[in-house]
Amino acid sequence: MGPSKDSHMGLNAYCCRLLLLRFGIVLVALSLNVPSPLLAQNTDNASAADQLDDAIADDTAAESEPLDPDQPLTDFPDFGVDWPDLNTPPPDNAEQQEPTEEIARDLEMDRRLAEEEIAEIEDEMVQSEAKAELEDGVAANFQPLDALAERDYETSFTGLPENLDNRFGERYQSLSALEEYKGAEANFAQIKRRAETDRELVERLLRIEGYYDAIVRNRFSAGKGTDIAVIIAVTAGPQYRLNAIALDGVEQAQGDDPQQFRELFGLQSGDIVNSDAIVSAQSRLDEAMAESGYAFAESEQPALVIDHAEREGDLDIVVTPGGKYVFGSILMENTDLFGPEHAQLIARFDKGDLYQQSEVEDLRRALISTGLVSTVALQPVASEEEPGVVDLSANVTPAPLRTISGALGYGTGEGLRSEVSWEHRNFFPPEGLIRLTGVLATQEQSGSITYRRNNFRRRDNVLNGQVALSNIDNSAFEARTFSVSGSLERQSNLIFQKKWNWSAGFELLASQERDIDGDNQTTSRETFFIGALPVTLSYDGSDDLLDPSTGFRLSARLSPEASLQSGSFFYARSQLDGSAYFSVSEKIVLAGRARFGSIVGAGSNRIAPSRRLYSGGGGSVRGFGFQRIGPRDVNNDPAGGRSLVEFSLEARVRLDAFGGNFGVVPFIDAGNVYTESLPDFTGMRYGTGLGLRYYSDFGPIRVDVGTPINPQPGDSRIAVYVSLGQAF
Repeated sequence: MGPSKDSHMGLNAYCCRLLLLRFGIVLVALSLNVPSPLLAQNTDNASAADQLDDAIADDTAAESEPLDPDQPLTDFPDFGVDWPDLNTPPPDNAEQQEPTEEIARDLEMDRRLAEEEIAEIEDEMVQSEAKAELEDGVAANFQPLDALAERDYETSFTGLPENLDNRFGERYQSLSALEEYKGAEANFAQIKRRAETDRELVERLLRIEGYYDAIVRNRFSAGKGTDIAVIIAVTAGPQYRLNAIALDGVEQAQGDDPQQFRELFGLQSGDIVNSDAIVSAQSRLDEAMAESGYAFAESEQPALVIDHAEREGDLDIVVTPGGKYVFGSILMENTDLFGPEHAQLIARFDKGDLYQQSEVEDLRRALISTGLVSTVALQPVASEEEPGVVDLSANVTPAPLRTISGALGYGTGEGLRSEVSWEHRNFFPPEGLIRLTGVLATQEQSGSITYRRNNFRRRDNVLNGQVALSNIDNSAFEARTFSVSGSLERQSNLIFQKKWNWSAGFELLASQERDIDGDNQTTSRETFFIGALPVTLSYDGSDDLLDPSTGFRLSARLSPEASLQSGSFFYARSQLDGSAYFSVSEKIVLAGRARFGSIVGAGSNRIAPSRRLYSGGGGSVRGFGFQRIGPRDVNNDPAGGRSLVEFSLEARVRLDAFGGNFGVVPFIDAGNVYTESLPDFTGMRYGTGLGLRYYSDFGPIRVDVGTPINPQPGDSRIAVYVSLGQAF
């Protein structure tokens, strides 16, 4: 390894000292042998001036003549020493004037000191580079053979502290130049520029977590499987800690609130200087004030003063709590959609309640969920008439009220299905919806008119009414039905996922259906007049409505029914569903489901075919056709039953490929239908398969392909199901 730039600088300094010393010796010799005109006291100033004028005149005349390189050098006035003749060789017997012994001793000492300095610099460089190579395992002077060639690279870290927050890696991945342009072609110089950008980024990210003395270096080497390995070597140093913490102005709050706000702020002297923790503490402080009646409270940006000598920081946040308020009235200028009275009906607070920002945000989301408005701005306004009262000014932007929508679907056993609908969401203000729906499918043709009023008489109550006419022709039954139904419900929606959901209503229907006569096994058509009072109750403890990963769900449905057909009789239909979700890792979720159904009070032959229990299909036992599991009639068509059981188990695996928007779901389902009112769990049918998921912004899109393990005669070997949301 050759000497470094610094060692050459030391050698140059040594040579300069030698030249200066020799020049000094020449001056001494000249002063001894030649009288200096500068020291002479009797110099004729006038004569010197004349000679200088003559020289200037000669130079001026010579400017117009070309230079002759062989012309002798012009004498300098009174210099006292002739210009040397470069063409005359020195005489062989020329006397060499040796330096004095003292000068020679000084020269030798200077030479030795220069040699020792150079050796020391070279030794330090060798040790430093050897230490770096030992620590990083990478040559400090790495240079690829062809620096302009396009290359790929891999990035790694050394020396990162173990206590870094997970957000460090997330931020680095999202902001890194090396990661952003990793797939783009780059030569070594471009890679080094990206690495330098990342080096500065890592320093900033370390300062977020209190490492203000961190040293970050980039090193490069030949990669394993890639052309270049980029190593970001970190020497973190100590974490700085908070010293003084000041919340200036917090004492202006009332009563015990200042102490409460300090406790909720949470940071104390001695804590790590962490920018994320400071931002979180300020958010807690702002939220605490907004939840305690301080409608106009605010806090300024934190001021952090770092003392590098003491390795600590002083934090100062200026706080302005303002006055403490209670809710007043809701004010609205645009009342085309609904008035302030309806907004107050939706709000969870009453006039006179302590002001809380969370209640204001809840009202904003509830107004959005009506579907009538696209944006809502709610601003507190201090009442001019009542001190300590704050009104809410609601500024709403109407959304399009009419929608035409359509849907296409396919399911094995069900065939193609197309649906089109038109709706007006404020046909009967406020929030009175009218929807017209038509279905044209392989096995169904139907039309319906639906009335729906959200927030009926109180928050979250929904009043439903429907008139429908349908013709259904599938392998299980044929039915031409006219129905009228209504219900009052409280259900989850995409904005508000509720823990408890319920509904209660009625159904009146007249249905002409094909059935098999149990005595002679002949096909006949009968008309059924049915009245039902269905009730449902469910609990949703999952973490997501369309794509749950943890928690569980339970639901129960009971429908007492009366049938008029060759006399009247009563029976009750019931069903119990449960599902659970377990997150194995960030990418894998295990999900299980169970269903039990029963009809008591009448035999299968007396119950209308459309009201019996069936199993099989995309939301049931996948791999089997729609409603194909269970007892069969003489035509090998499903006859339905009075009890059923179903079980499902699947693993939802999210893939890293394609931006993490796709996943696969292996599944296995089981179930059967029985003619008795209680299932005996015999003759279970099993289906298995693989599903594909695309995780869109509004929920997963499901495509499942299943096959029956133990099919019944006539069952298809492959079944395909497409829908929005998970299977359960």
